[in-house]
Amino acid sequence: MGSVTSYFDQLCGQQQKKEEQRLLQANDRPFNLSYHYANNAIKTSKYNIFTFLPLNLFEQFRRLANGYFLFLFVLQLIPQIASLSWFTTAVPLLLVLSITAVKDAADDINRHKSDKHVNNRKVNVLIDGQLESEKWMNVQVGDVIKLENNQFVTADLLLLSSSEPLNLVYVETAELDGETNLKVKQALTVTGELGGSIEALANFNGEVRCEPPNNRLDKFKGTLTVDGHMYSLDNDKVLLRGCTLRNTDWCFGLVIFGGPDTKLMQNSGKTTFKRTSIDHLMNVLVLCIFGFLASMCSVLTIGNAIWEIIEGSAFTVFLPREHGVDAPLSSFLTFWSYVIVLNTVVPISLYVSVEIIRLGNSFYIDWDRKMYYPKCDTPAQARTTTLNEELGQIKYIFSDKTGTLTQNIMTFNKCSINGNNYGELFDFSGQRMEITEKTPRVDFSWNQLADPKFIFHDHSLVETIKEGNMEAQAFFRLLALCHTVMPEEKKEGELHYQAQSPDEGALVTAARNFGFVFRSRTPETITVIEMGRQVTYDLLAVLDFNNVRKRMSVIVRDPGGKLTLFCKGADTIIYERLHSSCNKLMNITTRHLNEYAGDGLRTLALAYKDLDEHYMKEWMQRNYEASTGIDGREEKLDQLYEEIEKDLLLLGATAVEDKLQDGVPQTIEQLAKADIKMWVLTGDKQETAENIGYSCNMLREEMKDVFVVSANTSEGVKRELHARRKMCPTAAEEPTVTKARAGLFWLQKTETVHDDNVDGEYALVINGHSLAFALEKGLELELLRTACMCQTVICCRVTPLQKAQVVELVKKYKQAVTLAIGDGANDVSMIKAAHIGVGISGQEGMQAVLSSDYSFAQFRYLQRLLLVHGRWSYLRMCKFLQYFFYKNFTFTFVHFWYAFFCGFSAQTVYDEWFITMYNLVYTALPVLGMSLFDQDVNDRWSFQHPQLYSPGPLNIYFNKKSFIRCMAHSCYSSLILFFIPWAAMHGTVRDDGKDIADYQSFALLAQTCLLVAVEIQLCLDTYYWTAVNQFFMWGSLAVYFATTFTMHSNGMFLIFTSAFPFIGTARNSLSQPNVWLTILLTTLLCSLPVIAFRFIVIQLRPTINDKVRHKLRKEALPAPPPRRPPTRRISTRRSGYAFSHAQGYGDLVTSRRFLLKRPLKARTALFQQTESPLAQNQPQHYRSIAEEPAQPRFHE
Repeated sequence: MGSVTSYFDQLCGQQQKKEEQRLLQANDRPFNLSYHYANNAIKTSKYNIFTFLPLNLFEQFRRLANGYFLFLFVLQLIPQIASLSWFTTAVPLLLVLSITAVKDAADDINRHKSDKHVNNRKVNVLIDGQLESEKWMNVQVGDVIKLENNQFVTADLLLLSSSEPLNLVYVETAELDGETNLKVKQALTVTGELGGSIEALANFNGEVRCEPPNNRLDKFKGTLTVDGHMYSLDNDKVLLRGCTLRNTDWCFGLVIFGGPDTKLMQNSGKTTFKRTSIDHLMNVLVLCIFGFLASMCSVLTIGNAIWEIIEGSAFTVFLPREHGVDAPLSSFLTFWSYVIVLNTVVPISLYVSVEIIRLGNSFYIDWDRKMYYPKCDTPAQARTTTLNEELGQIKYIFSDKTGTLTQNIMTFNKCSINGNNYGELFDFSGQRMEITEKTPRVDFSWNQLADPKFIFHDHSLVETIKEGNMEAQAFFRLLALCHTVMPEEKKEGELHYQAQSPDEGALVTAARNFGFVFRSRTPETITVIEMGRQVTYDLLAVLDFNNVRKRMSVIVRDPGGKLTLFCKGADTIIYERLHSSCNKLMNITTRHLNEYAGDGLRTLALAYKDLDEHYMKEWMQRNYEASTGIDGREEKLDQLYEEIEKDLLLLGATAVEDKLQDGVPQTIEQLAKADIKMWVLTGDKQETAENIGYSCNMLREEMKDVFVVSANTSEGVKRELHARRKMCPTAAEEPTVTKARAGLFWLQKTETVHDDNVDGEYALVINGHSLAFALEKGLELELLRTACMCQTVICCRVTPLQKAQVVELVKKYKQAVTLAIGDGANDVSMIKAAHIGVGISGQEGMQAVLSSDYSFAQFRYLQRLLLVHGRWSYLRMCKFLQYFFYKNFTFTFVHFWYAFFCGFSAQTVYDEWFITMYNLVYTALPVLGMSLFDQDVNDRWSFQHPQLYSPGPLNIYFNKKSFIRCMAHSCYSSLILFFIPWAAMHGTVRDDGKDIADYQSFALLAQTCLLVAVEIQLCLDTYYWTAVNQFFMWGSLAVYFATTFTMHSNGMFLIFTSAFPFIGTARNSLSQPNVWLTILLTTLLCSLPVIAFRFIVIQLRPTINDKVRHKLRKEALPAPPPRRPPTRRISTRRSGYAFSHAQGYGDLVTSRRFLLKRPLKARTALFQQTESPLAQNQPQHYRSIAEEPAQPRFHE
C-alpha cells in the first residue's frame, strides 16, 4: 500500500523531502511534532480491509496466465465464437483467484497480529512531569522513557542515566547481530547526573542534532547541546530497538528514532516478491505457447477460408450463414473459436496444481521430525510456500558466522604452562583418551568462589597449582589481572563477569576456578583472591588491545612493591618480543600450539616481565605526556608500548574452544560435495573468521593457498585481487562476459561472467574496508572473478549493506540461485537480497526469522533442507511440468488434426464434458500423487550421494530443450491417438452389421485412448509407488468410465437433453472388441518408443541418478560406520585470539572516577554453561551416511 501511496504523492507533487539531519528537543512534543517524524508504530502488513480486494486482484492479474484466462472467459461470452461453454473457464479461474486470495489474506492477518502485539507493548513514558504507562505505538520522538531489567528497548534511544556505576548499562544484542555476550553502553556524565530523579529528567531540555535514519548498526554521529555546551555522541551512547536490557535495574533514555526510522526496521530492507527460476521460465514458455497457439489458429483459419471457398458454398443451401456473415468474417470468427478450443495448451489447472504441490512440499518441511530441535522445542518452518523447488537449485550459500555456524559460547579447554601440556587425558599405554560424559571431572569444591558450571577433566593441573608451582600460579595470576572484564557481586560470594568478548570471560573464569579469583576493580587497583588469600594490586597502566597490536598488557605493583608487566596476545606477536633465553620453551610451546590449532581451538600466548622502579617512573612520565598531547598521540603511544613490551619471559599458552553448532563441519563438507559454494560474510575480525573457517573445514591445510585482501586503497585492493593469476596463469586479463536477454518479452538484459579453470583448491579472505573498494564499479568484476575461482570465500568486518551487495553481485553476474542464512537483524538485508532466505531460530534473535523464507534451529539442518527436501521438490516439480505439458499438448494436437476432417469448423473432437473434466478430475489426482510422493532415492541415499544434487543448479531436468522434446513427444502421441482410432473406425460395422463410424463413437474412442495413454505415461514417469499413487491412478480411470456411462445414459438425456447428447454411445462402442483392441494398440505405440529410448539413454549416457538407482537395487543401505575417536590434526596455522570485536575497555576501567558501591542483589549470570544440544537431541539427530554416527560431545 505504501508504494501506491508514494506513487500518488509523486503524481501530486507531494513527495516528502529526504531528511538530511534530525533535530529534536527533549520533553518538547509540539516542537518535535512540527518536523513530522515517524512515531513508534510499525507496519509490516500489505493490506487493510478496504484495499485487500483491489490490490490483491491487481497483483494476481499481473501474472500473465491469469490475464489470459480472463480474456478467454470474455471470448466465451460472445455467442458467435463460443465453441465451449463459459463455465469451463470461469469456474477454474474463480477457484484459483479465491485460493490465492485466501492464502494471501491469511499471511497478512498474521502480519497484522504480529504488528498489533508489538505496537501494544507497554513502557513508562515521562509526560508532564510524571511517569505514565503508554503503548509503544504512542511513543514520540523526543520523549523520555524508563526501561527496566529484561525489557526490550522500545525505540532507538540516547542513554541518559542508569542505576549502574559510571552510568553503564548492559544490553543483549542477539536480536540485532545474533551475539549473546552482553555489550556495555555508557551515558554522558552530564546526563548521568540526572540519575533517577523524575523532576530533573522532566526539566531536561537538551537538544540533539544527529544523522538521519539509516541502517548502520555500528555507527552513530550526533551532538547533544545542554545549557549551551555541546557534547559529542557516538554508538556507545545509544540503545537500539531490538536490544534487551540485562543486569541493569533501570535506565532512562531519550527517543531519537521511532518505528520505521529505527535502525532495526531500516535493516529490514525492502520486501520483494520472490519467484523461482522455474516461475520465470514458465512465464517465458507460456508466452511462447501463446505465440504457438496463435500460429495454430492462424493455420486453421486459413484452412477454413480455403474450405469455405472450395467446399463451403455447397452447404449454404441447407445450412445458410447468419445474416451479414460472409466467408471472410466466418474465417475471422473461426480464429477466435479455435483460440477457445485449443486453449488447453495452457490450462488454468496448471497453476492450481503448482500451488498445491508447493503447499504439500512445504508441509513436509514443517512435519520433518529430523529437523526438529527438542532443546528449544523448535521445528523447521517453511514460511513461504512458493520457493520449494528453488531449494534444489542452490549454487551459492552466504552464511553469517556468529550464532549461525557457532554457538557464541567459549570454553577453556587446554593450556601449556612452562612446557607442560594440560587438558588431555592418556591411558596407561600412553594413548590419548576421548573425553565423554562419563569422564571424571575436576572437583573444585575446595574453592568456594569457583564457578560451578566450569568443566575441566585434567586433575594434574589442580595438583600442580596446589603444590605451589610458581610458573602455574604466575600463569593464572596473569589471566586474573590482564583483562578489561567488569566484575559484579550483587549477592555475597556470587561473582558474575561482564566481558566485551566471551573469550576474555572464559579465561578469567578459568583463573577463578583454579584459585586466582578476580574479585573487584577500581580505576587504580585490582583485587584478586589468590588461593584463598586476598591480594590487591596497584594498576599503573593498561596497554590496551587493538587490531594492529593484537596483544594487551597491564603493569601492576604487588603489595611487596614489585613491578610486573603481564602480556597476552597472538603467539606470533608475543614470540617476536621474547627474551632469547626462552627459545627452548618457545619450541615446546609451539608444538603444543600446533596441536591446539589442529583441534580447531583459539590460542593465546602469555608472557611477563619484571620492571625496574626508576625506569617505570621515567616511562610513566613519557606515557603521560604522549597521552595528553594532540599531535601524533597514537604514534607516540605505540612507540612507548613497543619499547616496554620487549624481552618478555614466556609463561605458556591457552586454548579456548569457540563452540561450533553441532554438525557444522559435516554439513559444510556435504554441501561442498554437492558442488555448492559457501561464502561466509561476518562482522567479526579477520582472525576470528579464519579460525572458524579452519574449524569448519572450509579452510584446510591442504589448500594450495589462502589469499588475504586487506589493502586500504583501491589500487592496493586491485593488486591483491590479481592473486587469480597464480590460480590460473593462462586466464585472460579481462573476464569473459556473455550478454543476453531474458525475462518476459526478453526485455531484461543479463550479463554472465564465466568461471576460469583452476587447478587445486584456494581460499579468499577479504576485510570490510577492502571490500568497500572491491565493490566499486571498476573492481567488482575482478572481485567476483577471483572469488569464484576459490573454493571458500570469507568476508570479515562487513556491514549489513555490504552483505547484501555481495549477494546482489553474485546474482547479477553469475545467474545462479543464491541462499543466505543468518540469525540477526544485521543479516536481514542479505536474507532479503538472496533468492532464498533462511533464518536460524531458537534462543537468539528472531529478526532474521521474521524476514526469512525458511527457518530452523540449527545450521546442520540446512543439508537436509537442500539435499533432501530441496532436491525432491525440484525433481517433482520438473517431472510434473514435463508430464503436464505432455498430456495437454497431446490433448490439444488431436484437436488440431481433427480440424482437417471437420471442415475447420472449430468442432471439438471430444465430448464437451470430457473437455471440462479432463484436467480438473480425470488427470488431476494421478499427477498430484506423483508430484507429492515421488522420489528417485530415499533420504539416506540422498545423503550418501550428495552429487545427486548437482543437476539442480545446472537446471538440467526442466529447461527450454526439455520443453521442445516434450512438444515433439506430444506431437508423435497425438498422431497415434488420432489416426489409429480414425483408421480403425473408418468403414467399420458392428457385429450386427450396423455402422459405428459416427462422430460420437469416434469421440468416445479418441478420448478413451488419450486418457489410457497418458495414464500409462504417468506410470512410466513414476519412480516411487505408494498406495496413494495406485489409488489415484486406478480411481481416476474408474471415475472416467463411471462418469462416461452415467452421462451417456438414457436418464441424463431425458432430464438434460441439450447438455448430454451422447445417449447410449458408451454402451454401444465399448461393447465392441475392436474398440478395446484399438485402445491397446494406441497405448503400446505411444509407450514402447519411450521405453526403448530411455533404455538406450541409460545404457549409453547414464545420469548420476541412473547410476545411484542401479547401485540401490544391487546393494543394501550400508550400516553406520563404527564410532572412532577423533584423529589429531597437527597444524602450523594458529588462530588469532579474539579479544573483542572493538577496542577494549582500557579507557573505561582506568577512568578517574571510582566505581560506586551498590547494594548486593541477585542477578542472572552472564556466562551460562548449558548441556550439549547434541546430547539432548540424540534421538532426533539425523546423521548422513558420510558422517560418523552422532554421539554425545562434551567440553574437553
